[in-house]
Amino acid sequence: MSRLNFAAAFAMLATLAFAPAAQAAAPEDTMIITLKDGDVTIALRPDLAPKHVAQIKALVREGAYDNVAFHRVIKDFMAQTGDVQFGDMQDGFVASRAGTGGSDKPDLPAEFSAEPFVRGVVGMARSPDPDSANSQFFIMFAPNPGLDGQYTVVGQVESGMEFVDAIKKGQGANGEVSEPDRMIKVRIASDPTN
Repeated sequence: MSRLNFAAAFAMLATLAFAPAAQAAAPEDTMIITLKDGDVTIALRPDLAPKHVAQIKALVREGAYDNVAFHRVIKDFMAQTGDVQFGDMQDGFVASRAGTGGSDKPDLPAEFSAEPFVRGVVGMARSPDPDSANSQFFIMFAPNPGLDGQYTVVGQVESGMEFVDAIKKGQGANGEVSEPDRMIKVRIASDPTN
């Protein structure tokens, strides 16, 4: 390697090594999900999907996501949760219908963006209708470019991805989980803890 190439490579590595870290989300835009193994901290992205993030925060503050099952979990793809209608494992859990419900809030118009679906990205689940997202969301285990621009990105895991990796995987043909793990408690970081 010539000195010039070496110097350029060293400069590039130094830039990467000393580049400022991505700024953490403000507490008002930070969602914390308590799982069986620990807390998962998610930076919500109102800059990408303001209506979806507002609805998620409203549901969190109502306690709607507490005890909701991860009803569909596919190894090397994603873990889906958020069916507050049929997925509440303490009140109204219907295993055969988990994943088919939403909330009492209206469905949302798509807020697609150029943000890629990579490991740790949180996206909104929906039916074939692009404007049908409501309360369900999923966390990516691995990149999936086929979802890019087709689903609404609402956040990114900042810490605790190892706890997401430990969520019980589905045994069914479409990732359905028998005796699923759940979100024990979900809160917004800026809110007082109870």
